[in-house]
Amino acid sequence: MSANDSDNGSIKPHIKQILAHLSKKPGVYQMLGKEGETLYVGKAKNLNNRVKSYFTKQYQSPKTELLVSYIEDIHTTVTETETEALLLENNLIKKYKPRFNVIFRDDKSYPYVFLSAGDYPRLAYHRGAKKEKGDYFGPFPSTSAVRQSLSLIQKVFQIRQCEDSYFANRSRPCLQYQIKRCTAPCVNYISKEDYAKDVENVRLFYRGKSEQVISSLQKKMDKASENLEFELAARYRDQIKQMRHVMQQQVISGTASDLDLVGVAYASGTCCILLVFVRNGMIVGNKTYFPKVPKHSDLDEIISSFLTFYYLSGAEMPKQIFLGKLPEDSDAISDALSQHRGSKVELKVASRGQTKEWQDFANKNAQHSLRSKLNSKSNFTERLMELQKALQLESLPKHVECFDISHTQGNQTVGSCVVFDDNGPKKSDYRIFNISGIEPGDDYAAMEQVLTRRYKRLKAEEKPLPDLVIVDGGKGQLAKAEDVFEALEISRVPLIGVSKGSDRKVGMEQIWFPGQHRPLLLDEDSKALHFIQHIRDESHRFAITKHRHQRKKSGTKSLLEEIPGVGAKRRQALLRHFGGWQEIEKASPKDIAKAPGISLAIAQKIYDYLHS
Repeated sequence: MSANDSDNGSIKPHIKQILAHLSKKPGVYQMLGKEGETLYVGKAKNLNNRVKSYFTKQYQSPKTELLVSYIEDIHTTVTETETEALLLENNLIKKYKPRFNVIFRDDKSYPYVFLSAGDYPRLAYHRGAKKEKGDYFGPFPSTSAVRQSLSLIQKVFQIRQCEDSYFANRSRPCLQYQIKRCTAPCVNYISKEDYAKDVENVRLFYRGKSEQVISSLQKKMDKASENLEFELAARYRDQIKQMRHVMQQQVISGTASDLDLVGVAYASGTCCILLVFVRNGMIVGNKTYFPKVPKHSDLDEIISSFLTFYYLSGAEMPKQIFLGKLPEDSDAISDALSQHRGSKVELKVASRGQTKEWQDFANKNAQHSLRSKLNSKSNFTERLMELQKALQLESLPKHVECFDISHTQGNQTVGSCVVFDDNGPKKSDYRIFNISGIEPGDDYAAMEQVLTRRYKRLKAEEKPLPDLVIVDGGKGQLAKAEDVFEALEISRVPLIGVSKGSDRKVGMEQIWFPGQHRPLLLDEDSKALHFIQHIRDESHRFAITKHRHQRKKSGTKSLLEEIPGVGAKRRQALLRHFGGWQEIEKASPKDIAKAPGISLAIAQKIYDYLHS
């Protein structure tokens, strides 16, 4: 393709000259602005095709169109391979931090758990060079993750954490012994042999051999009971209980896998990337990133940028990195990471088994972190101002209510009302409505009932009405809302309906107004649209959550009794293994399957029923 092939007649003459002499080899290109600043850095298998594609209107996204309008010059660097191009691209992005690239914050080092050498090793937090002799477990994603791990394991095995100088000069036990966080080896309250056993158990735990540790403790507990050493048996019992608790918190699989998983969530113009660290078959923590994402960036570009930024910045790199979806340039990224590591690094999609559970964990927590970010006050005032402008409201909508309906095939219908003020979600004002007296599946009647009950009560109690009401639905739901407002003589509260477009794509929501036959379509990067998406999604989430609780409370029998395949013996085994109903509900399918007589298939059935 030549520069003349473009249907964009506004290409500057000197840019046309650059386009006419591009190499067809792999390389890196820099888009420069008026002051010579780097606007964007990209890589290409074929520089000629890739750079010219920016100037073909037929293929332009809004982001590309905006970028092209600022371009005053283009610099290219030819490389031998696409992998070399990727490495150079990563270095240039770090150097120039271009405004149109996805930018991440850099972090240089990561903390470890350190188990020293010697007769009475200490367990401690470590960061920096590994100069001292001993075992280093990690890396962990943050200081808090290390502290949490140390706190949990200290309760189980009571290994000392004090400095050697403090340990060598003790004449009586310290407070750690009194609160059962140390066995006081400094004053010989525990033998060298018994202390060594606890130390070995710590090593096994951090190497992913937790089930082996528990099995050993169970045998010791049984032997102590047979010998009538009940205090010792009770100690082992408590250690087993704590170990199971730690295993559930740390999500241990019992394998020796070292891998990372990348969870991604994107909504309302904000992106969250959550990296989960698995070392020796154990989740040791996670780290969250909120990249600066230019308008209209696609997830492929965001994920590719993250992988190169993070792993080529000196972070420890495992042999396997799992994602929900591979980016288009995954082969080139894998080659670059392998070259940097000095051995093969694979990018994979987690499709089944334990890695799929971990990937779900990563995605779920990315969504949770994104919600927390969106709920922060920093974005809200600006979004409300944009909302006022987009909807042409007379005043800033500081009190907004949104309604949604949820049911299972028409049964157990509930309606939700969520409330946002100028600080974000006001959860104390959220309300749920149990719907009755309607035909199953009649969402219009359900919405009518919810709105009538809500605003009839507010009027009766003379409480302030909202500045804006949003119903999740199109013209039909909006018409029902209009009928309710007319019947209750509510005339000064703005009312809109929100429906997804014909292909139900996020970012293509239609905003319906009373009396109008054509919806308003806001730009995908509109802060007003981001607010509407946020409150709509929150109302849907709240409705679904409460609907699930409703289903759980629908019977008077134990929920376990309602699950096919779970008889009296299995119920008894579950309760004995976990110690109570709440612990079963918190457990993963793999944890449930560890109870006697419970297969993984039954465990999954129990888990699905309790969380459906």
